[in-house]
Amino acid sequence: MREYLLTLCVTAAVTYLLTGPVRKFAIVAGAMPEIRARDVHREPTPRLGGIAMFFGLCAGLLVADHLTNLNEVFAKSNEPRALLSGAALIWLIGVLDDKFEIDALIKLGGQMIAAGVMVVQGLTILWLPIPGVGNVALTQWQGTLLTVALVVITINAVNFVDGLDGLAAGMVCIAAGAFFLYAYRIWYSYGIEAAAPGTLFAAILMGMCLGFLPHNMHPARIFMGDSGSMLIGLVLAAGAISITGQLDPDALALFTGSEKAAVHQTVPVYIPLLLPLTIIAVPAADLVLAIVRRTWRGQSPFAADRGHLHHRLLEIGHSHSRAVLIMYFWSALIAFGALAYSVNSASMWIVLGVVALSGVGLVLLLLPRFTPRVPMWAQRFVPPRYRLRRRAAEAAVIGEAEEAQEAQEAEERAPVAAGVSGVNGATAIGPRSRFLDRR
Repeated sequence: MREYLLTLCVTAAVTYLLTGPVRKFAIVAGAMPEIRARDVHREPTPRLGGIAMFFGLCAGLLVADHLTNLNEVFAKSNEPRALLSGAALIWLIGVLDDKFEIDALIKLGGQMIAAGVMVVQGLTILWLPIPGVGNVALTQWQGTLLTVALVVITINAVNFVDGLDGLAAGMVCIAAGAFFLYAYRIWYSYGIEAAAPGTLFAAILMGMCLGFLPHNMHPARIFMGDSGSMLIGLVLAAGAISITGQLDPDALALFTGSEKAAVHQTVPVYIPLLLPLTIIAVPAADLVLAIVRRTWRGQSPFAADRGHLHHRLLEIGHSHSRAVLIMYFWSALIAFGALAYSVNSASMWIVLGVVALSGVGLVLLLLPRFTPRVPMWAQRFVPPRYRLRRRAAEAAVIGEAEEAQEAQEAEERAPVAAGVSGVNGATAIGPRSRFLDRR
């Protein structure tokens, strides 16, 4: 665990330290697109944050290669090199898109090529663990097609959700955290070395996101751009492929008693192959809804709009920060709920807890539609925004009282002013009248 934490910290530190210089480079390079109709930020913000994230990935892999235990991952598997090759290719495509905004079909082709590069180097799905059936081996072309599809879907799911400050990095970090705990448990609890690469990928992905988040939280100083969103999507997909597609359930059967029970243990990462990715179910749902919505309107599935889930949260009245936190909440609930279910699927408390937290999430979604009435004694214990209406009412009462007092003082000053004006008028008119009389 210490080596994983060291790798995570190094990745986060390198990403964090490089993001500032990358921001200056993006400004000089002109990677600051004008505000578009679908954007929610008000000022031009530099992109290319994926440059810092990619070098953080490289630093994490380099450090892990020189650590005693993690070095075995590089010695016994070619998956880290496959990940680096695919990541470098997708990163270059993202950098070009951040600068020149290349066509969506070209990006899609690049994503498929990056996935193919990883498949050629061994990072591919070999079999599927199907609950109730067991281990199903795949042919070479079936595994290749499924791997490419999973990579492309995950990349675009993360790319679509990257619409608010800190949203994509935070959600992927939550997903990577849940995935790391699951993979670490498979490796060290069961002693299955095939889970080691996926565990390493999850730790590095967490470091990339944590290092970038301080610069990307609202109001963001820099955006990750496609160079960052596509990169972290590919790393997340690589981890899922590494464990689900290459971990043999027969090895788990030695610890769980049967192959079907072993397949059941892989449910949290088996589901991603079909849905795709339980751990990023919210971005995946947003992706599906976006494709259906745009196709229904007769538009291209890659045509940008303001119909994503985070845009809808803003439209119903949520603030920027609250919308991001709500998306975090649902991502964590789904990811860690699946993780808890994999540990103890027989416990009803887990199901009840997920249901209760889902109810809390629905209440949070509806908060902008009503303003709770807070009792007098609880005013000091609630956030200031729930005291605004009361303060406004008190200010209105105070304003009316001040206006009444000013009116009363004006009435009291009126007779005095009239007397003064009368005296002044006599003084002014008297000499004039006498002068006219003399003439």
